[in-house]
Amino acid sequence: MIDRKIDAYFDRFFKRTKKAVLVTGARQIGKTYSIRAAARRNFDYFVEVNFITSPEAVGIFRGARDAQDMLFRLSAFVNKPLVKGRTLVFFDEVQVYPDVVTLIKSLVDEGSYRYALSGSLLGIELNNLRSEPVGYMDVKDMYPMDLQEFLTAVGMSQTVVEALRRNWTERTAVDSFVHRRLMQAFRLYLIVGGMPQAVQTYLDTNNLQEVVAIQKSVLREYQRDIMKYKTGDNSQKLYIDEVFQLIPSELNAKNKRFILKNLNEKARFASYENSFLWLRDAGVALPTYNVEEPKLPLLLAKTRNLFKLFQSDVGLLSCQCAGGIQLQLLNDEQAINFGSIYENYVAQELKAHGFDLYYYNSKRQGELDFVVEHRGKILPIEVKSGKDYERHHALSNVMASTEYDIDEGLVLCNGNVETKGRVVYMPIYMLMFLQKEQVPDQTFRLDLSDL
Repeated sequence: MIDRKIDAYFDRFFKRTKKAVLVTGARQIGKTYSIRAAARRNFDYFVEVNFITSPEAVGIFRGARDAQDMLFRLSAFVNKPLVKGRTLVFFDEVQVYPDVVTLIKSLVDEGSYRYALSGSLLGIELNNLRSEPVGYMDVKDMYPMDLQEFLTAVGMSQTVVEALRRNWTERTAVDSFVHRRLMQAFRLYLIVGGMPQAVQTYLDTNNLQEVVAIQKSVLREYQRDIMKYKTGDNSQKLYIDEVFQLIPSELNAKNKRFILKNLNEKARFASYENSFLWLRDAGVALPTYNVEEPKLPLLLAKTRNLFKLFQSDVGLLSCQCAGGIQLQLLNDEQAINFGSIYENYVAQELKAHGFDLYYYNSKRQGELDFVVEHRGKILPIEVKSGKDYERHHALSNVMASTEYDIDEGLVLCNGNVETKGRVVYMPIYMLMFLQKEQVPDQTFRLDLSDL
């Protein structure tokens, strides 16, 4: 059994609210597994309706008069006990029957049972819904396993995690033996990635070829989704597939920015924009947008037609790369440039931790691999896969500029923890401790009694 961070979210959610929860994310990231596990921990009874394996359930609520009629139909369909206050009803693969997302409001309002929903391509389908039941349903984004989840799965103890967290907080060096072993584990993660089935296959067999076979099957599923996508312009799905196939080569280019002319010499961004958005909304790619300046708020400085496009899972990217890169990663071959693989890991980890993805590129100052908003400040991040990680011209230029209010720069590298001036060097695996700060609950009561 693989533990996921989302498990704690579900346990809190089902205790603190009566709303439904909709879990979104790419295929094969463990959504269904995690919801079933949450049901076992939190409910006495569990009912699951899968709209793909049970196509006759599609439209089950069509024409229902009210919530009572909907529940009567549901109980007749599942032929299982529905016990008030003790049952979780799970609608899976709801992209096949997206109207159920709208109809869930009536069921939540009726109040007899709790509800969870999930499916693939929901980022696309939700855009087409007539209405989303705001106030009756929370939407939870789910991602592949992050590095800490992977390390826990392969045997890292909580004691080591807490020791590393102190190293991160106090800016102290990691024990040299622990550092070497964690760099080895990190390189393994770059190969296996965070798809739960790939991770479980590795745990069961230690056979990387079997892991690659799982990854290839996931990539084929993504491509089938692309080819099934219905659009008024039949050529649109061809654009999506072309863009998806080009991700590894574009990331391996000198500046890693997605260049449209590699698709078509006459390509214009407007023609391909929907393809990029489809891949983003399907959860299979992570656009990282250029900002004109590293200043708050980054969203206002975003340039929508300048971006890098990362894979949603670094293991899938390694699988897509030619030339047996898995063995080269395991052997830590210094002659190979793993920059794109390292950066894809960072993009994936930052996204899983709640950060919006941006980078900064200036002819005058150079390019910063990532810039994020952290604790009310801009945090520039450089990613270095080689030995010469103390050379970072763009970061030095930006840190020296009086135009920007930047307190600290972060270099993620293969070396140990070290601080030089306002630049902190961290082993790349320590990124697991950079978390988006939680916004505290804010309450304000307006008193007009004196008017």
